Amino acid sequence: MTQIEVSIAIGGRTFDVACQQGEEQFLHSAAALLDTEAQVLVQQIGRMPEARMLLMAGLMLADKTAGLEERLREAEDMIASLDAQLRDARDAPSPEPERVEVPVIPQTVNDTLAEIAARAEALADAVEEKASA
Repeated sequence: MTQIEVSIAIGGRTFDVACQQGEEQFLHSAAALLDTEAQVLVQQIGRMPEARMLLMAGLMLADKTAGLEERLREAEDMIASLDAQLRDARDAPSPEPERVEVPVIPQTVNDTLAEIAARAEALADAVEEKASA
């Protein structure tokens, strides 16, 4: 691939940097991250030698990166733990089926209820006949 020169601005200063053709966007993105940190330094401290500014901005980015890597490790550990729990749950034997007993209503109760219902219907019919008469 062909190398090309790209101008980037960091901390209010312009630098010419070589990169492979097609990687310009990555270089500009990286430079923007470094510039963000350098702008914080310039606002807090003011003008300083560019080597010191770039060193401090790089250290600030490295600190952020280290924090993010730690959070990533913690997230990966949590995912591994949850994967293990899921695997254990899938591999565990099914629970024993629970036995449920349903009470049986004796036939005499059914017969008695049917007889009461028939008497109630007969009484309702009798009342309707007297009311319509």
